[in-house]
Amino acid sequence: MTTKTMYVAAAAALLYAARRYYRNWGTTKEESVTYLPGDELLDQPAIRTTEAVWINAPASAVWPWLVQMGQDRGGLYSYETLENFVGLNYHNADRIHPEWQRLAPGDRVRLVPRGWMGLRNGFNLTVAEVIEQQAVMLCAGPPTHPMDAVWSFHVIPYWEDRCRLLVRSRTRRRHWGDAVAIECVAPAMALVTRGMLRGIKRRAEGRLNDVELPVGLGAEGESPTGDAHGANANEMLLDGSRPGK
Repeated sequence: MTTKTMYVAAAAALLYAARRYYRNWGTTKEESVTYLPGDELLDQPAIRTTEAVWINAPASAVWPWLVQMGQDRGGLYSYETLENFVGLNYHNADRIHPEWQRLAPGDRVRLVPRGWMGLRNGFNLTVAEVIEQQAVMLCAGPPTHPMDAVWSFHVIPYWEDRCRLLVRSRTRRRHWGDAVAIECVAPAMALVTRGMLRGIKRRAEGRLNDVELPVGLGAEGESPTGDAHGANANEMLLDGSRPGK
């Protein structure tokens, strides 16, 4: 085996190990495979991931933060310093803006500003569907995006004062090289998504001054596999018991 082949094999092994860690962070097995609104917009995806977090607030407290997302609106509530280090010019909102509370099919959610890295029009996702107080489905595809993709956000109430926030991404490859490209950018996307989930959680719970946890830990002691406070999140969802606050 040549040295080059060994490097390729090692890189592939590292990517596979990382993939097992970052995919489906915070979800139960049922959540990662269950049908969610928006799945019908893209069949047979090459890559599908689902990430989730418990939020100690009613679904109605989470929804306003979702509908005002966007680089030129409320931001993504993720790692603002890191995003601005690469020139994305994000300013994450710390309050609800009434002027950004309308989101309808056909609207655009901007992720990248105009002119960034030579992108004349930046990069937007189109709002495909909005289910009021429940879900937002965003989509992209040629010619503005090289691959067909759907990014959906789902607020699922559990009891009157607690809910789950799920983020699902589905991407379909058009060429064999697309799968490699998707896998290469997936860790960065997972980092942003995880930061966004935590950011929305803190805002909805009114805990903006809390110190951000290390990337390897889930919010409020959840493990990357979805366990909350040392208990199995899957069992909690099935038997209806309340995770500790």
